[in-house]
Amino acid sequence: MKISAIDVTLFSYPTRRVSDSAGHSHPGAETDAQMALLTITSEDGDCGYAFAPAEVIRPHVVNAFFRKVLIGQNAFDRERLWQDLVHWQRGSAHQLTERALSAVEQALWDLIGRKLKQPVHKLLGGYREKIPAYGSTMCGDELEGGLSTPDEYAQFAEKLVARGYQAIKLHTWMPPVSFAPSTQMDIKACAAVREAVGPDIALMLDGYHWYSRSEALTIGKALEKLNFAWFEEPMEEESMASYAWLAENLSIDVLGPESLGGKHHSRADWVRAGACDILRAGANGVGGISATMKVASLAEAFGMDCEVHGNGAASIAVVGAIRNCRWYERGLLHPFLDYEQPPAYLNALVDPMDAEGFVHLPTRPGLGEDINFAWIETHTLNRW
Repeated sequence: MKISAIDVTLFSYPTRRVSDSAGHSHPGAETDAQMALLTITSEDGDCGYAFAPAEVIRPHVVNAFFRKVLIGQNAFDRERLWQDLVHWQRGSAHQLTERALSAVEQALWDLIGRKLKQPVHKLLGGYREKIPAYGSTMCGDELEGGLSTPDEYAQFAEKLVARGYQAIKLHTWMPPVSFAPSTQMDIKACAAVREAVGPDIALMLDGYHWYSRSEALTIGKALEKLNFAWFEEPMEEESMASYAWLAENLSIDVLGPESLGGKHHSRADWVRAGACDILRAGANGVGGISATMKVASLAEAFGMDCEVHGNGAASIAVVGAIRNCRWYERGLLHPFLDYEQPPAYLNALVDPMDAEGFVHLPTRPGLGEDINFAWIETHTLNRW
């Protein structure tokens, strides 16, 4: 199945998610955002698709790397093609980013799955058909009735439990919120949520990376008393030694690294250094589905879980294919937004959740997305 074409369609869609000056998502007035649809076409007319933010898939990246490496090649040689693209990252990682590599590799998997009429999680190994989801909140804000106080976090947590979630992960307040970062506010929010949902709901905290060692330790000790399941990214991940120190000094599981580059290589270093208790990798940001599967296998070899970062079709494919993952991350969630409403470019959610809090693996071939091609065509801004 030789690849004959690689194309990108840039289109607009309405959203009520806006980014603050630090890049964190919050609810806001409806605006138009941009998304890129990457399409890989084979000589026999089969297509594979992947969505990516518009800034990730630039014309130069498509011409200089994707088309150069993939055109004329057999799409079933996916591992070799991925390795060839990884080779081109040397000296060009600022152009061929891990996120761009993730997008083109997802489109390859989608093409193969559609050709074989199989969901990607089955091609990866097919471990399960459903997985419990945790509700992953947006970062805290200063919106009245939103996520501006510990009590509002608690009230929202009660609604998430009523919806069916068996677990909740908090993202608390980050700059530019006026009082952030604040260890005491974070601890108060975590305590309020624990009191609201009781002892049987699993809780996690994503601390984002603003804290020093001593501040992270203070929060971690509080989370131990509150029986939280894990503590995620409280410090800069470039300092692996800081995480090794934190993991040594806490009994709660430390999860990471999330945003650190280096694919499975850097995560092997974290395991060796004892810098985490649970490994972290995301199919949208660590180099693709293949890289995430490599991280999961690495974790399994050391008796560790690998929790997959982020929602979406690629994440579901990986969690459906591995044993050592307990949860699917569903979000980002906020009292002012309806996650159950699919974006305009999809006809349905790829991760619908049942009343018991389980997300069922897609049965559609490929990555399982039901793409609204008519919407995309009507709202196309550019093609390359």
